[in-house]
Amino acid sequence: MSDEQIARPSVGLPSRGRTIGLLAAAVFWGWLLARWANDWLLPPGVGVPRGQPFVSPAAIEAAGEDLAGTALAPLAGVLDAVALAVASLPSLAAGAWLTLVLTVSSIALGFVLAVPISVLRVYGDRTTRWLALAYTELIRGTPLLAQLFVLFFGLGLTRYIRAVPGVGQGFVPDQAVWVAIIGFVINSSAYQSEYLRSALVSVDPGQLTAARSIGLSRVGGLRYVVLPQALRFAIPGWTNELVYLLKYSSLAAFITVPELFFRSNAIASRTFQYTRLFTLVALFYLALVISASTLMGVVEERTAIPGLGVRGST
Repeated sequence: MSDEQIARPSVGLPSRGRTIGLLAAAVFWGWLLARWANDWLLPPGVGVPRGQPFVSPAAIEAAGEDLAGTALAPLAGVLDAVALAVASLPSLAAGAWLTLVLTVSSIALGFVLAVPISVLRVYGDRTTRWLALAYTELIRGTPLLAQLFVLFFGLGLTRYIRAVPGVGQGFVPDQAVWVAIIGFVINSSAYQSEYLRSALVSVDPGQLTAARSIGLSRVGGLRYVVLPQALRFAIPGWTNELVYLLKYSSLAAFITVPELFFRSNAIASRTFQYTRLFTLVALFYLALVISASTLMGVVEERTAIPGLGVRGST
């Protein structure tokens, strides 16, 4: 066996798996973007009516009925499930949009809060460290669902948000969505601050000392020297938080937010096809999670510190 063969092991199966994954992602996101464009961007009369499937479920059901008395009768049930899925897809696409809005806005705003909290945990004085610790332990030590209930039912934030001009009109979400975003931001900021804190601790303390020695202030050293390195270390944990938020955004359904789980549960309650609907929505979540993980993997690879953490490096 040549040196080249040893250095380059067979990657046939991973390559085929990667190709299949890319094709599946292209189909999923192509359909999802086409669905959103059809329902929200195209003028009336162009495309299919808003909320209507691209393919007629009735035609699929009719094909299943034609097979009922033939040797292909087992396929009738499959076609029936496909017809239900096709009829449900427009509503689920709208729910997926709201799920993404909740996830992206929550992790972005949570990151803005998490950075100062983590810095205070590591570089603050005794009082600020205790306050930051109390905040993170309180939020991480209580269930997210309980936090949403306190905000929605206990504090009654909806009546204040409802009074804000424009809320619930046009493309602006209603008050329940804003309460969910507030709850997710608070929850996510506590978890992200812990990921960032561990990343800050992993940066050599001498880095801040070196920054101070060249004239930077303490804040400047943290901003320009320590944090850029720590954020790179924090990407794997940040990816985990993104996946966490994608899945647990379903808890917003309990405060009447019409996201992906809420809509699938509503359809299942109407059709009594719980197994089929929840299997379909599970595939939605799986596609979103794999897409998010793949995207963050690319970000991690592009922002990796050269020579650090690379397989095969010495």
